[in-house]
This record gives sequence, C-alpha cells and structure tokens, in this order.
Amino acid sequence: MDTDAVLELLQDVAAEVITPRFRSLDDDQVSEKNPGDLVTVADHESEARITAALSRAYPEALILGEEAMAADPTLLEAFATADHAFTVDPVDGTKNFVNGSPDHAVMVAEVRAGEVTRGWIWQPQHEASYVAERGAGARRNGEPLVVDGSGTAPYRTARWGWRGQELDGLGTLEISWACCGVDYPHLIAGDAAALLYNRSMPWDHLPGGLILTEAGGRIGRLDGAPWQPRRLSGGLLATGSPERYDDVVASLGRRPLR
Repeated sequence: MDTDAVLELLQDVAAEVITPRFRSLDDDQVSEKNPGDLVTVADHESEARITAALSRAYPEALILGEEAMAADPTLLEAFATADHAFTVDPVDGTKNFVNGSPDHAVMVAEVRAGEVTRGWIWQPQHEASYVAERGAGARRNGEPLVVDGSGTAPYRTARWGWRGQELDGLGTLEISWACCGVDYPHLIAGDAAALLYNRSMPWDHLPGGLILTEAGGRIGRLDGAPWQPRRLSGGLLATGSPERYDDVVASLGRRPLR
C-alpha cells in the first residue's frame, strides 16, 4: 500500500467505526484493561479492520496493535526483532474519546530493520492528517510541514505526577493534551516547547516521532541517549529543535524529575 492508501484506510475506518460512536458510547461499550486504562468497542473494531488490511497487503509483516498486545504480550518480544512491522494505535487518547474530547487520533507506523520508515496520524474530529516518510519530509493535510520554533510556549508532560515540577532554569511543566497523536502535532505547531514522557510504547510514539523529526524537530531519551524505536524502557523527550533538546537534557541533569 502506498502512503496515501494507508491514510485513506485510517480515514475510512475512523468514519465507519470511531466517529459514529463519538459522544454516543453506551456503558457496555467501555471497559478497563487495567484500573483507569480504558478500552472501547471502537478501539477493538478499528484495530481489527486496520490489522486485516495491512496483513493482506503485507502478509510477511508483524502487526503490533495496542489491543492485540494487551491480549498477547509476547507480540512486544516479536516486534523487538521483526525485520518488517507495523504498529497500530486504533484510538489514541481513548480516555479523551470516552469523555467526549475531540483530542483523539488513529495512528500507524511502519518499521523496517528497526527504523521507522513511515508514520500516519489521523485526527477525525479535527479533520487533520499528519504523514511522514523517512527522508521525504512531513505533511499536514497534504501540505509540507515544518516545526514552528517562534515564540515561547510551555513545557508539557503526559505524566500527571510531573505536573507543576520545575525544569531547572527553563520553566514549570504543564500537562499535555493526553494523546500522543495530538501532542506531537501541537509541538510541531509551536504550542509546546517540549514534551516529556515517562513511557515509550511504540504505538504511541513511533508515528509522531517520525513526523516530528521529518518536520525538523528532535526526539531522544530523557538522559540524552538516542531514540531507539524498539527500545521500550525509559522516558522520551521531544522538542522542536536540537538546541532545545540539549537545554532540557542539561536541565534534567541538574534537577531530575521526581
């Protein structure tokens, strides 16, 4: 499938199984995988359709879906060594979706030999698409996308426990939009100075990480180590420029987050 065909797949699936349930979910269509970790019928149906389409197009590829991994954790081990794989986040920001917030997305990334080669984010309620191919740049709704480094924006985190903590010499952490498929586009648009995450699950970060870097930003580990897409441990730091990345790493070295 070419890049546009995968985007069309995500848009079609969202139109058929996600958007019709937005603000219309019944109680029995929402459950918890773990305390506070919600999943809906839209997550399951979206992932099933995307996985089936990718499997038909790429029968040799491993498909790592968030909900499939919840049922079979060994998929993460297989993903770590797979030569060709796709990650699928069927409804990123499920809690937002359940609570009626438009800040949710459907995301896919392609990985070959441990490198993210293509990434897709579709925000159905915002009608915004973000797509990147390694070495070919990033696009928003088909138009070239470049990081907006102008102005001063807050530093944000997805971890509630870090909210309000000080980055030494830089500012106070505010909460993010609680959805990686919305967080990364906001960072690219200049609405955040940096994003700090304590978890690095591949379906959450591979699409946005590639789109960010192709738009001119940087992503890496909180300690300054390079981003390794298949490494699961440790947090992530995403910024609009290499210089800002270095500033945040230096700040964390002086005063680590609690």
